Amino acid sequence: MDDAGIYARHYPFLERYVQLGVASGRVISVTFPEQPDDDAADDHDLLDRIQTYFDGVTEVDFGDVQVALTLPTDQREVLETLRENVPYGEQVDVKQLARMTPGLDAEDEDDLILVRTALDENPAPLLIPDHRVRDGPSAAPPEVEQRLRSVEDL
Repeated sequence: MDDAGIYARHYPFLERYVQLGVASGRVISVTFPEQPDDDAADDHDLLDRIQTYFDGVTEVDFGDVQVALTLPTDQREVLETLRENVPYGEQVDVKQLARMTPGLDAEDEDDLILVRTALDENPAPLLIPDHRVRDGPSAAPPEVEQRLRSVEDL
């Protein structure tokens, strides 16, 4: 992806749009608006892959999509751990994700707060699958989160 701009497409499965912000070939945001930005284009390869994901016929892995994470380092580490270690169709809870993240203690309340904060501030839900953390917040709206879980039978 060496493009830049705002891209959006309506997905009947979600009953809303998926909108991507792309800069320097990296996704900087994924949102789920009811109406896209006026200047959003609808022709992007990643939007095609997202449709394939929603079709549910085959597992779609977004691990190769470059995502720019402009978050504090500790939050970025949580999201990278989630993205790299919790595959399609699997779930973890907040404590498990804390255990998986280097340097975090699943029994430390501050570390659990850090994990929840990272999930809540995730700039690219779906690509960084916070819907796979069953007891954590998602950056996607609740109805979108539930539909993402249904695609993966979670």
